[in-house]
Amino acid sequence: MKLRDIAQLLGAALEGNPDQEILRVAKIEEAGEGALTFLANPKYMHYLATTRASAVIVGPAVKVEDRPAELPPLTLVRVADPYVGFVRVLAKFHPPQPPLPPGIHPTAVIDPTAILGADVRVGPHAVIGARCRVGARTMIAPCAVLGNDVQIGDDALLYANVSVREGCRIGSRCILQPGAVIGSDGFGFAPKPDGSYEKIPQMGIVVIEDDVEIGANTTVDRATLGETRIKKGTKLDNLIQVAHNVTIGENTVMAAQSGISGSTHIGKNVMVGGQVGFTGHVEVADGVKIGAQSGVHRSLTTANGTYFGTPAYPHREAMRIYGSFPQLPDLLATVRNLMKRIEELSKHPPKTQS
Repeated sequence: MKLRDIAQLLGAALEGNPDQEILRVAKIEEAGEGALTFLANPKYMHYLATTRASAVIVGPAVKVEDRPAELPPLTLVRVADPYVGFVRVLAKFHPPQPPLPPGIHPTAVIDPTAILGADVRVGPHAVIGARCRVGARTMIAPCAVLGNDVQIGDDALLYANVSVREGCRIGSRCILQPGAVIGSDGFGFAPKPDGSYEKIPQMGIVVIEDDVEIGANTTVDRATLGETRIKKGTKLDNLIQVAHNVTIGENTVMAAQSGISGSTHIGKNVMVGGQVGFTGHVEVADGVKIGAQSGVHRSLTTANGTYFGTPAYPHREAMRIYGSFPQLPDLLATVRNLMKRIEELSKHPPKTQS
C-alpha cells in the first residue's frame, strides 16, 4: 500500500515520498524498511532519530531532530491523533477475522423455544436456554452458556466460556471476552443468631447496554432486586468485579482488577485505573479520573475531578501527602530527639538568675 493511499485513508498531510510502498506495520523501536509505525507517547520521541521505519504517523507539532544522515529518509504522516490513525491503518493491514464460521455447530444445544435472528453463528457445545432471544449476526462461541430468558441484541460477540445467567439482557454490538460471567449471584448473606449465614435470594438481573465490552474473566453480579446496569459504550478490562445493583454510566473505562461494591453508582465518561477499589453505596460524578490502586471510600462529587490514593484524595492533595512519606523517618528522628531533650530539661531545668 503506497503512502499516498494511507494519507488519503487518514486525511493526513504527508512530508516525504508519497510513492513509498508500505509492506507492514510495526513498533517504532522494531520497525525496518518498508514499515509504517506511529508516535503518540512523548516518552518514545527519541526513537524518531533512530527508527529505520519508512514512515511514521505523528501529531501536527512533532519535529525530527538529530537524525543521522546515514539512516534512510523518514516520511512523516501528520494527523490529529496518531494512535487513532495507526489503529485504522492496522485494521487495513490486518482485517479482523470472524471467530466462528457461518452456521450453527451440530453439538450446540439450543432450546426449541429460543428465537435466533438472521445469520446467527453458534459454536461447538454452546448452550442457549429456553425463551432466549438472540439478535441478527450475533456470534456465540464454543462452550458459551445462555440461561433461560436471556436477550442479546444484534452483532454481539460472546467468546468461549462466557456465561450469561437467566433473565439478563445484553445490547447490540457488545463484546464479551472469554470467561466473562454476567448475572452471577450478588454477595448477599444475612447473619443468623447461631453465627451462620442465610443466603439472600438475588432476584434481579443485569442489563448491559449497546457497544459495551466486558473483559476476560470479569464478573457482573445480578441485582438483589431490580438491575445492575452498565450503560452504553462502557469498556471494562479483564478481572473486574461489579457487584449487585451497581450502575456504571456511559463511556466509562475501567482497567483490570478493579472492584466495585454493591449499590455504587459511577457516572459517565469516568476513567478508572487498575486495582481501584470502591466501597458500597458511593457515587462518582461524571468525568472523574481515579489513579491506579486507589481506594474510594466516600462519594466523589466533583465532576471531572482527578483523584488518587487510599483513601482517594484530590490529585494535588494526594501528591503532597505521598510526597511527604520519604521525609517521615527524619521527622520521626527529630521528634524523638526533641522529646528526649524535653525530658532532660524537665529533670534538670536550667537555673535562672535573680
